[in-house]
Amino acid sequence: MSTPGRGLHGHVLDTLGPEITAGEYPPGSVLRTDELAQRFEVSRSVMREAVRVLESMYLVESRRRVGVTVRPKSEWNVYDPQVIRWRLAGSDRPGQLRSLTVLRSAVEPVAAGLAARHATAEQCAELTECALGMVAHSRGHKLEGYLLHDVAFHRVILEASGNEMFARLGDVVAEVLTGRTQHDVMFEDPDPAAVTLHVQVAEAVRAGDSARAEELTREITVGALHELDILAP
Repeated sequence: MSTPGRGLHGHVLDTLGPEITAGEYPPGSVLRTDELAQRFEVSRSVMREAVRVLESMYLVESRRRVGVTVRPKSEWNVYDPQVIRWRLAGSDRPGQLRSLTVLRSAVEPVAAGLAARHATAEQCAELTECALGMVAHSRGHKLEGYLLHDVAFHRVILEASGNEMFARLGDVVAEVLTGRTQHDVMFEDPDPAAVTLHVQVAEAVRAGDSARAEELTREITVGALHELDILAP
């Protein structure tokens, strides 16, 4: 996936962002923009642009006469999709995957229950289409195709909940699902039981069965946590 921003400052972010999130620059470290500009062979204006992006993620803060200071992890915007991507690429991948999957387990079952009450006919049709797409790509090591339908499925669930806060977590869920695939924290073929559960969730939402939609989605997230116990302990 591409980084936020384009061109030279995007190139800087590709390196500097992962270094910060991996702890190569501990909290309180001071980064000098002129030194960084020399390191990356870019102008100071390009470097300042990159720093502004990092500031928007609360990874760093700029102070006059001090420089660019790395902020504590507790202050980072951990919901920023790019921050998630960088952390998943680092050494703390298992921890990041686990925290994101626990978040999913707390949110998605409730969202699915709400979706069963509020989903439109179009959203119900889209859920069914996504679930069938997952089935079609669940054998033969077609994980990239499976991922596209899986991400779309969970986005629809969150949006169909009718809760704008849940809907905004679509990018977060997309990153954890994508990260599992790109970093090989998935079996070569998805768990058949999990695939079936997605089909059943789509059916429950279409039927307006809130309790069943919530229960089935909780099974999906619990299964995802069990997979992490095996693949990313």
